[in-house]
Amino acid sequence: MSVSPPRPKGPPLNALRAFEAAARLGGFANAADELCVTPGAVSQHIKALEEWIGADLFERRSQGVRLSAFGAEVAPGFAEAFDAMGAAVHGMRSAARHKTLHIAALPSVAQLWLSPRLPKVRVALPELSISVSAVEAPPNLARELFDLSLFIRRPTGRARETVLARDVIFPVCTPVIAARLETPADLMHQTLLHDALWPGDWALWGGVALPDHRLPDKGPRFSLYSIALEEARNGAGVLMGHQSLVEAALASGDLVAPFAAKVETGKALVLERAGFEAGPNHLAQVLRLLQEA
Repeated sequence: MSVSPPRPKGPPLNALRAFEAAARLGGFANAADELCVTPGAVSQHIKALEEWIGADLFERRSQGVRLSAFGAEVAPGFAEAFDAMGAAVHGMRSAARHKTLHIAALPSVAQLWLSPRLPKVRVALPELSISVSAVEAPPNLARELFDLSLFIRRPTGRARETVLARDVIFPVCTPVIAARLETPADLMHQTLLHDALWPGDWALWGGVALPDHRLPDKGPRFSLYSIALEEARNGAGVLMGHQSLVEAALASGDLVAPFAAKVETGKALVLERAGFEAGPNHLAQVLRLLQEA
């Protein structure tokens, strides 16, 4: 008899992670986005897990997948387990007095709102190294190694959220273009600049400020708001400004708001902090400095 008999092997950790993400996010594609892999890789992981356990975790349908009764029964345990693992990793960083603050931010927020405020933070906390990642979607701070996130999105009311500013939109343009605009109806004959992330901005503002007209949806489109803003500065057309992002351009006089009408989108510039701090009082201090700036 062998003194070291073979032991049963459990499923790969990546397969369990793929299952938990797909169950929590409602599909393979969403899980793939979060895990930075392809939907095919998620599908393969889950198929291997189903073969290992001998039961279907998802029902495959023509319109997508959904949890099976068995998958729905076991998913909460894995969500709790991965949350606990994320908390343990954050706790390990905190206990080691990690000196780097990791911030995830929407690209436009990172460049136009956060970057001008970082010098004040560095002066106040010279011992702290600040790392900024520009990402399109808010990270799961319970899992990913970010300490703060900054996004324009709908507030959820979670305890660790701070609303820094309501998202208010209004047209902005150069003073030269503004001189040709007497009423919002004059926009019908102007080049309107569009941002790919917020394609409904013009319709939302126009529905309030210009209810009897439909603003043209043709015009240059930009995948990055910062490029659209620079083109507005260059006189390429009229941009729908988000107040938090255009305040510096308005303060410098590069751009002006030709009309008084402003519309709230229902979103806000939201700062969310992780459950564990990168060091003693760092998150609290950074939050205070960003709110004061």
